[in-house]
Amino acid sequence: MNWSTLPPLSALRAFAAYAQTRSVTQAGAALNVSHAAISQQIRALENHLGLTLLDRGARQASLTPEGETLARALLDGFGAMMTCIEALTGADADRPLQISTTPTLAANWLLPRLPRFHEKHPDISLMIDPSAKVQPLEPGGIDVALRYGNGDWAGLVSELLIASPIVVVAARKLVGDAPITDLADLSVYPWMQELGTSEASDWFTEKGLHESLPRVISAMPGNLMIEAARQGQGVATVARAFVEHDIAAGRLRLLFQDERKKGYHVVTRPGAPRPPLRAFLTWLRREATGAVAPKASTQI
Repeated sequence: MNWSTLPPLSALRAFAAYAQTRSVTQAGAALNVSHAAISQQIRALENHLGLTLLDRGARQASLTPEGETLARALLDGFGAMMTCIEALTGADADRPLQISTTPTLAANWLLPRLPRFHEKHPDISLMIDPSAKVQPLEPGGIDVALRYGNGDWAGLVSELLIASPIVVVAARKLVGDAPITDLADLSVYPWMQELGTSEASDWFTEKGLHESLPRVISAMPGNLMIEAARQGQGVATVARAFVEHDIAAGRLRLLFQDERKKGYHVVTRPGAPRPPLRAFLTWLRREATGAVAPKASTQI
């Protein structure tokens, strides 16, 4: 197909609209332009093709034989395109919105807010996959992922939702109140991390403390880990946003904080989102503006 010989799409649309309505006024209304714009587009199409498409000699303009031939082809072509697009978007619009997120974010941030989303969008069904496993974002599958990191995921579009560094926290009944300045001092305690992550061992590896790795590192869903930390069952590595209130209330003691800029990101495929996803993304952004941003802190 030689695309370079194809007339401008705007001119073809204008002529097809006229051929369907047989009125420049109605064609203009259908395309939300003036009737004069329709006439100009049709004349431009005639100049491009070197053909007369309208017989303007009579009181009421009519299509020439060449115009009738082109009109049938355009109406068939545009009709097939519209039928295909409606079938694709219509089926996709009814598909539930699939969301991948970590159990911690799901339990502590997303689920408490979902009633507000359902109240605003009662016609949108959601499927939430609370897993620490990084799921692929593919057509017909996961629409959006809420992932923790620095926002760098190749081939995907990411937007920071909640800025939050990883922190090391523990109940005072476990570690007491004495100053802790060396991460190795905590290796004698059991450590906990969210299932599917490796923050605990990463802390020691990044600090070069390979020989001081904690004697026990337990992995469990994030919401269970936070509750276990409150009860003094171990030292926890977790995004600060989820324990901010515990730290402020004294239920957990902030021991160390990773000052690198990280947080939870909204991750999607490139391209225009389908309507349910667009509505969900807009709602997420509004909810995030009310989230408490974690304060920068040094180790104590």
